[in-house]
Amino acid sequence: MPGTVLLLAASPVGKGCLVDAASVLPVLAAVPPPVLSGTDTANVVELADPLEPQAVLTRLRAAAAAPGPLTVFVAGQLQLDRRQHLPHLALARSTPASVRYTGFPWHWFREELRLRAPGSTSLVVDLHADAETWEWLLANPLDSGRTSAVYGRIAPPPNRRTVAGPAYMKAVATLLRSGHRPPLDQLHQQALARISPEAGVGTDIVLTAQGPAQASVPPYVPNPVPATAPAVPAASVVPAASVVPAAPAVPAAAPVLAAQAVPASVPSPEPARLTGTPPTLVLTSVPGPPPRPTRRPVPVDPHAAITAAVQSGQHDDADALAALEEHGAMRAHGPASPEALHWSEVRADLAMLAGDPVRSCRTWLTVASARLGAGQTPDTPAVEAAVDRAHHQWGQIRDTVLARELGSALAELRGRVPGRRRGALENIHRRLRELQVSG
Repeated sequence: MPGTVLLLAASPVGKGCLVDAASVLPVLAAVPPPVLSGTDTANVVELADPLEPQAVLTRLRAAAAAPGPLTVFVAGQLQLDRRQHLPHLALARSTPASVRYTGFPWHWFREELRLRAPGSTSLVVDLHADAETWEWLLANPLDSGRTSAVYGRIAPPPNRRTVAGPAYMKAVATLLRSGHRPPLDQLHQQALARISPEAGVGTDIVLTAQGPAQASVPPYVPNPVPATAPAVPAASVVPAASVVPAAPAVPAAAPVLAAQAVPASVPSPEPARLTGTPPTLVLTSVPGPPPRPTRRPVPVDPHAAITAAVQSGQHDDADALAALEEHGAMRAHGPASPEALHWSEVRADLAMLAGDPVRSCRTWLTVASARLGAGQTPDTPAVEAAVDRAHHQWGQIRDTVLARELGSALAELRGRVPGRRRGALENIHRRLRELQVSG
């Protein structure tokens, strides 16, 4: 299966620039695409000093939706926004005061890559941080998601009036230009060894996070349903045969045989003496055959089964699996719990992937309202992300009646959650006026 490679190099222009990130792109671009990806063939997308975070998001989203392995190379500079103190990849027009609106929030990598099959996504990063961001990183990990392998380094601020180079990424590119791509963990160690004499290794934050191993997906087994609710067998949601072939090389361990626990030595009952016979004759019970082993399916991460269903085009089955998890989380933890809202968000993403913007928009609106109702503030990243995604999906709706209906709800919510994009509320009002005229 073809791989996908995203090359992203970004840094601010002017005095705030700490690293000449784009200087590594010619070296990376000289590497054959199959070597960059580690697959027989690959598609490569390059972004050099992008201006708008939405442009980066569009390319990342398209890359995340592609089947097959995905490798993302990122060279650039991290800055914290001043309101929430969250790390952003600084883009060409970013400054410490404006990065909230002009930078690319790092947690968008996690959000966009979370539905990919475990073990199919790798990030190779070479980042520099300003003084404030560096202090934050010493106390907080850079979270790129639990399903992605991450290799690279984050360098501290260079000396004043010095623009550093992406030494680690250049070492990676130089190694790959040999035409051989070793496993990423080995490539990572070789690159670190190359830059250690001159590039501050020992003070850098080294990123080494191996993702889940790829393995075939066994039949999905849902979480146990409480006794108060009727049990729904997994087979009634999606047949096992419809999930297993769809697995993108995401193999989990094969099911194991679990025998019932039997003590190492089984005590015999008290011997029974027969009346009238010599005491030397003793009858003892003979233990029966040991219980036959029972085959129990190995519980697997439901995300892997859902991803397999999506990649095979079984969108209804994927949504049914997510709905089963969502309802179980609601019963176990409550409708506004993080567990339940996570699965609601997964269902909203699945609706988007299925080409149903109405259902996706409606679900994101529900998620945003639930988070606000649970006491989260309008500038909480999860709240902003829900409203932004609802806004994006609303823009894809072509049914005038449904667009007007959801647009009114979106405008009310957008008034409470303005988000990072200036003019977002006015954009909704303008389209509603156009829908009123055309409808």
